[in-house]
Amino acid sequence: MSVVTGEKEFFTGINQIKYEGRESDNPLAFRWYEADKVVAGKTMKEHLRFACAYWHSFNGNGADPFGAATHVFPWDVKSDAVERAKDKMDASFEFITKMDLPYYCFHDIDLVDYTNDVSDNEKRLHTLVEYGKQKQAESGVKLLWGTANVFSHSRYMNGASTNPDFHALAHAGAQVKSAIDATIALKGENYVFWGGREGYMSLLNTDMKREQDHLAKFLHTAKDYARKQGFKGTFFIEPKPCEPTKHQYDYDAATVCGFLQKYDLLGDFKLNLEVNHATLAGHTFQHELQVAVDNGLLGSMDANRGDMQNGWDTDQFPNDVMEVAEYMLIILQAGGFAGGGINFDAKIRRNSTDPSDLFYAHVGGMDVFARALIIADNILQKSDYKKTRADRYNSFDSGAGREFENGKLSLKDLRDYAASKGEPARTSGKQEYLENLINRYI
Repeated sequence: MSVVTGEKEFFTGINQIKYEGRESDNPLAFRWYEADKVVAGKTMKEHLRFACAYWHSFNGNGADPFGAATHVFPWDVKSDAVERAKDKMDASFEFITKMDLPYYCFHDIDLVDYTNDVSDNEKRLHTLVEYGKQKQAESGVKLLWGTANVFSHSRYMNGASTNPDFHALAHAGAQVKSAIDATIALKGENYVFWGGREGYMSLLNTDMKREQDHLAKFLHTAKDYARKQGFKGTFFIEPKPCEPTKHQYDYDAATVCGFLQKYDLLGDFKLNLEVNHATLAGHTFQHELQVAVDNGLLGSMDANRGDMQNGWDTDQFPNDVMEVAEYMLIILQAGGFAGGGINFDAKIRRNSTDPSDLFYAHVGGMDVFARALIIADNILQKSDYKKTRADRYNSFDSGAGREFENGKLSLKDLRDYAASKGEPARTSGKQEYLENLINRYI
């Protein structure tokens, strides 16, 4: 991939990030991520399908609920919204190509600031889409997925497709239509729905069934429109339990699976899972991955982590090799993502104010996943990991256990078996052994 810049170079002094191997002390080089290295039959690039999150990397400014912006971006100074947006896109593609990231992801308002005029917003977005087409053609970078931000504007204070005011719902429809059009124009491979405020603060003023019916109707309407426009990709729903609402309807992977089944959406939708959202739901990310895999719905993931001392969505870059190795064990055994990839939905810290910090963050995250991929493949190929797990269930592989799985035993048959066999033996789950096994391969 060649580096693409606009008229101005925004990240001066930083060249394209290269693989230099494990002995390298260069903080702006990959030690583990070697894009063309073949692991488990595919290159790392094909397995991991890394993407840059446009919003955190180029719209985030370091502000938090207790303080103003700390990141002053040289691409965010022009007064004209469209010209400012073009500078931002120049900077983003310079960064993405210097990082050798194959994909990016965006919300509609990430690309260009919106007003309250629907037609004007559509014109602005169209202008940036045309500019984005040029950038993609020059660089070879692709759009992993697009989406619409239908949660930040004050009109969405009570939700978007679940808003009790139809007028607000219609505005959400206008944004989603435009975002779908943009995704198609930029040859996006998927489209995401994140219900940022699709939930409630109090049941005292909420008709929950009606709101969920509206959400399903909205998803069907958007899906039908996209298909008529020729969109062949997958639609993703991203679960999150709360924040900003008290309770969101896409609470976790299991909840979304049930929702998709209830409303006949399984044929078109899969899950885009986020690590920090799993934490907020009281789950491990491994759990969320496994739920999606077991239901055939693992579409994509947003890579980040939370902070155990902060009970909110801190969106930090991933850095725990053991945890990520456990993710990759599940993803590899599932055969990978269905259409999606690994989007770094993570942001540099409020006090990380140098342009190089954005590079350090992505280099670290990409290396962690590459290393975890190698570890997981070695475990699956060289250890007794799969056998140890399978052996826990070997009583169902033959005899009465197999008959039970095949639906051939009655409840009385189970009673008679228990009575004739006496107390079962205690069999170790070998949890510590398996945890040590991962550490051995690290």
